[in-house]
Amino acid sequence: MTFSKTRRVVLAAATGLSALSLAGLAGVDPARAQYPEKGLILIVPYAAGGGTDITARLLAKDLEGVMGKPVTVQNLAGGGGWTGWGALAAAKPDGYTIGYLNVPAIYAGYLDPKLGRKETLESFSPIINHVIDYNVLTVKADSKFKNLKDLVAEAKSKPNTVSISAHGVGGDEHLAILAIEAATGAKFRIVQNKSTPESKTQVLGGHVQILASNVSEIATEVKAGDLRVLGVMSPEKSRFLPGAPTFKDQGFNINASNSRGIATPAGLPKDVETKLVAALEKVILSKEHQQKAETLFLEPRVIRAAEYKKFLKDNELDIKKLMGW
Repeated sequence: MTFSKTRRVVLAAATGLSALSLAGLAGVDPARAQYPEKGLILIVPYAAGGGTDITARLLAKDLEGVMGKPVTVQNLAGGGGWTGWGALAAAKPDGYTIGYLNVPAIYAGYLDPKLGRKETLESFSPIINHVIDYNVLTVKADSKFKNLKDLVAEAKSKPNTVSISAHGVGGDEHLAILAIEAATGAKFRIVQNKSTPESKTQVLGGHVQILASNVSEIATEVKAGDLRVLGVMSPEKSRFLPGAPTFKDQGFNINASNSRGIATPAGLPKDVETKLVAALEKVILSKEHQQKAETLFLEPRVIRAAEYKKFLKDNELDIKKLMGW
């Protein structure tokens, strides 16, 4: 009887310890064992209505179902994206503030010595890449430019007169334009705006001639006949714009895109990172999410934590070389 009673006491004690002490023995802070215990903030470094915002709202809705907690999109536009990225880097690394990293746009802020941001890529814990969105040049339906040859010819013969939109120095549109100039000898008048919706309004209103953007941002207007594609900067024809010519189709071997992935502030605990990666991967690879993404002209492209970090560093090196930073 004495042994049996002692055994029951020991078993009861072990059971009581299982949720707390065993978590501690496994290297998990008991306070994080039940992550997530509250809602998440998802920072979008651009204005509502752009490609990143559309991507974020799709992810937030589906992530709520997996996490069992609200995921609130917070738009923090400005500074070429760095209003949002600065806020993300400064947040507490507890897994409750996550945000989008846009490649290549993020690099200019800290690589360009004239901008001199204190943050770097090491200010973040990259979690997973979500989508890739190729760049595309479009014009108003009645534009005099019928193809890339027409556009390049005028931008060469009349340098700095053909206006084209971009969204921040070192952003994907800006870098795509520089790549076109380097490859063809053309010279554009680049108009920097805060968001694609602003640029679309300017182009449709006849104030800017060329819209540089991502496929997801203009597919609806192209299908409606409001905008016309001059060229998609993808290695193959876009499944979202199947009738649109690529740059390669027209003799220009130039590819450019914007990848959008999720990160947290640097210092995210490994156990929280593991849970967050698993949840995001489950969402992104689900058939339902893939189908929703297709209706929004988005192409999910999963690159997981360690591989994603390498992807970001490799792109950082490429941008350094291209821009001479």
